[in-house]
Amino acid sequence: MGNRNTFPLSFLTWNIYIGADVSPLIPNPTPEVVTEVLRQFLATNFPLRAQAIANEIVSVQPDIIGLQEVERLVLQIPEFGEVIYDFITILLDALKERGLHYEVAAQNDNFAAQAPDSNGNTISSIDRDVILIRKEPTFNVINKREVNFINNLSVGPFVITRGWSSIDVKYCNRIFRLINTHLEPLDEEIRNLQAQEILDGPANTSIPVIITGDINGVPGSITYDLFIRRGFSDVWSEVGEGLGFTSNQDPDLLNNISELSSRIDYIFFKNGWNPLEADMVGEEQSNRTLTGLWPSDHAGVFATLKLDKL
Repeated sequence: MGNRNTFPLSFLTWNIYIGADVSPLIPNPTPEVVTEVLRQFLATNFPLRAQAIANEIVSVQPDIIGLQEVERLVLQIPEFGEVIYDFITILLDALKERGLHYEVAAQNDNFAAQAPDSNGNTISSIDRDVILIRKEPTFNVINKREVNFINNLSVGPFVITRGWSSIDVKYCNRIFRLINTHLEPLDEEIRNLQAQEILDGPANTSIPVIITGDINGVPGSITYDLFIRRGFSDVWSEVGEGLGFTSNQDPDLLNNISELSSRIDYIFFKNGWNPLEADMVGEEQSNRTLTGLWPSDHAGVFATLKLDKL
């Protein structure tokens, strides 16, 4: 644990992927399009991918995890009943099977939708961002917030609601804050306004802060620079090795060669942290499922940072 005046903590951020390219639904949510998107969702098989994701989490065993695109999809089939895909439950069960015990510390519910498919079924889904924390008595969550952004993208009749969650954690007589988010990928102006909401809100504090998230801006972009200009450091730039690309594999997750080609997922830090190491998870060929699926269309970012004691 280092010397008696400091202690390390570890964090992971990972967009675990809704499981389908949902962009065709935005302009044209016909039953036929809904069916095609559902077929891709089923083919990318989150229960199987969760096993691969859990294996990667076991390999690094972070103290706190910020997840994005943590879906809950309900398929209502007449004369049969409901089939529920709850990514949180599925992943927590997979971790528990491996001897790791996490719990949901906070989650923000984002955009939700319901539509019929061409087979007479009804699909309901909700997107969520979730903070998981290891079940240990040494971690005491003393405050949490779960908030939707004021600024969200509108496309025709659709409002793509996004948000952030934060937790204040007391550990070894120190209090630090972790913020988790997924900023808008399709509109830079909206994305920057969302980033500003975080910087003016939960990140505007003197206590130690970690931000995990899919920021959807590469290094040097306006979005990225908003965080840097407000005093945040990028852990990968500080201690990561290599390019650190985190996005994006093909929507069907079956591309032979990794197509990670941009860095948009980050762990930012401010106020008393010293980075020790950073690594990626889910980016190697050996991380794929036995059926060849990448764990997600994103790689995750893991980091260990040292928090100075008072």
